[in-house]
Amino acid sequence: MSKEYQKYLKKLKINKLLILLTQIIILLIIILGWQFLANNNLINTFITSSPIRVLDTIISLYNSNELFHHIWITSYETIISFVLGTVLGILIAIILWYNKFISKVVDPYLTVLNSLPKVSLGPILIIWVGANINAIIVMAMLVSVIITIITVYNGFQATDLSKINLLKSFKATKWQILRYLVLPSSYPTIISSLKINISMSLIGVIMGELLVSKSGIGYLIMYGSQVFNLDLVISGIIILMIVSYIMYIIINYIEKILVKNN
Repeated sequence: MSKEYQKYLKKLKINKLLILLTQIIILLIIILGWQFLANNNLINTFITSSPIRVLDTIISLYNSNELFHHIWITSYETIISFVLGTVLGILIAIILWYNKFISKVVDPYLTVLNSLPKVSLGPILIIWVGANINAIIVMAMLVSVIITIITVYNGFQATDLSKINLLKSFKATKWQILRYLVLPSSYPTIISSLKINISMSLIGVIMGELLVSKSGIGYLIMYGSQVFNLDLVISGIIILMIVSYIMYIIINYIEKILVKNN
């Protein structure tokens, strides 16, 4: 390894540390500034709460054995809807690429469904599926699957046409073109769709929990708003942010493994 390359790697590490340090400093400034405003009665803590009150609320949830129960329920619903939405979305995208007639027929419906606020389907889903976890998972899956179909299908469409024609000249079947060219060339798009899908699944789960759930982070937020306990509402939002960040890190880690193996 040359000295220049070692210096380059060292510079990258220093840059990453500076970015992390800056992020931590910004977070500390927000927390300390928030607490300072609360301590000096510059903000109404009944509406905005404070870091200490949020921490006390989270500790109270932990002591009552509710914290990890609610986190697990939301995480479980998100994982199930994420897996179902991703698999179903990729399969439908493959069908649309494979059959141009079907893709042209379905295209306007996908556009309409993508623009439709999925929360408006909540009451219907509750009647059809029941006021239970199934309604939440179906709603979250509906939120994520349309985005997955559109994203992955567009990735398939962006495959180099000259390479497709080259394979056709060698009498390759459509399945072989899909397997050996379209899917590998769309790999970055599929991976990026995972990042979008996990966040969309979490959004769908929270929407469902706000409507029908009796447990989960969305339930905590809804219950807190109903009893005017803003400490619980903001605590739920912060817990949700932490869970979302952890899921993002996990997807990033999976992405690195997939890219490395590829």
